Amino acid sequence: MCHFLKKLFSKKKTPVIIEETNSMKKFLIVGLGNIGEKYTNTRHNIGFKILDYLAYKEDLIFETQKLGDLTTYKFKGRTFILLKPSTYMNLSGKSVLYWLTKEKIPLENLLIITDDLNLPFGSIRLKTKGSDGGHNGLKDIQEKLNTTKYNRYRFGISNEFSKGNQVDYVLGEWDEEENKTLPERLDKSIELIKSFGTAGINNTMNTFNGK
Repeated sequence: MCHFLKKLFSKKKTPVIIEETNSMKKFLIVGLGNIGEKYTNTRHNIGFKILDYLAYKEDLIFETQKLGDLTTYKFKGRTFILLKPSTYMNLSGKSVLYWLTKEKIPLENLLIITDDLNLPFGSIRLKTKGSDGGHNGLKDIQEKLNTTKYNRYRFGISNEFSKGNQVDYVLGEWDEEENKTLPERLDKSIELIKSFGTAGINNTMNTFNGK
């Protein structure tokens, strides 16, 4: 994991060019998180970490643009626009709506990646709609999109914290055992993203939920 982070942050930035393509073959993949080095390895930033890992695996470079850092990934005729909002978690919706609109991406081609306290560590739950579940990032996205019907990938971070320590736990770093398991879970997350764009949301839910 240290090698991954060293290689990731040593890369030089190059311009991100988003080519014109069929809107139905273009996907916006949004990883939720907070900007700043102190948040990099926290549980709440799993959305950022998954996209950073995909960028590392595919040798992609994020570029800072309006309301977020972006890069593009081409796979089997699909264009995946990877977005890490720079608005901080609680205002994620502004960035999501801007890029969804700018790139003319259908709502059904949007996937939000976020952490979930109500799921065991590393577990996967992909849904096409639902409440914000008390997650402020999802709450803001719901308000800005004016709908609860958007795809979201919830990554379990468990709830192994004592009463009153939720904030410290969520904004805390992964422990030793979690760090050992994370690479395999990140690989699984990349497979999920690829499947979302190529096999569709329903097939992807059937394949990955509970895995």
